[in-house]
Amino acid sequence: MAAAGVIRLYVDGSCLGNQNVDSQTPAGWGLVIVTGDTGLGKGSGELIEEKSGKVITDASDEDFIGAEIGSNNTGELSAFAHALRWILSRDGAGEYIIRTDSNYAGNITDGTWNAKANLALVLRVRALWDEVQKVNGVKWNHVRAHRGHRWNERADHLAARAAADEAPVPFTFWKPGMR
Repeated sequence: MAAAGVIRLYVDGSCLGNQNVDSQTPAGWGLVIVTGDTGLGKGSGELIEEKSGKVITDASDEDFIGAEIGSNNTGELSAFAHALRWILSRDGAGEYIIRTDSNYAGNITDGTWNAKANLALVLRVRALWDEVQKVNGVKWNHVRAHRGHRWNERADHLAARAAADEAPVPFTFWKPGMR
């Protein structure tokens, strides 16, 4: 059973052609925010909000958060950053769990692993993580990718569509596994 008041934020990143990446490689991020979710992936809970966007690699862009290249990893880290920003925008304390299919992004964000690449983006995401820890606290945990978990699949869909510069299929018409 879902703990009362727990908000789960599902994050994912996507990249078109995730080899030989550079600042022009299209990448995107997706964020799905749910309340009442058991975390089992059967689609329980209520969708609060969903967000997505392209990974911004242009330092002159007002939405730039440090990504120098477009890749799956910069998409995952960007999704984490947007999830943490969303938590900071909330009024009052709450219990938040970020769910990701990327152990890389989770362990880099919380400082368990040391980053060797994407350093400016990592510094920004870690600063957001630390800020949320001071105000609300947040945990993250891993969800297996492409296993039919409804909310993770939706975050994947949003990220893939953002990377491709396409609008997502509206939630009411979308089915898990649909990219």
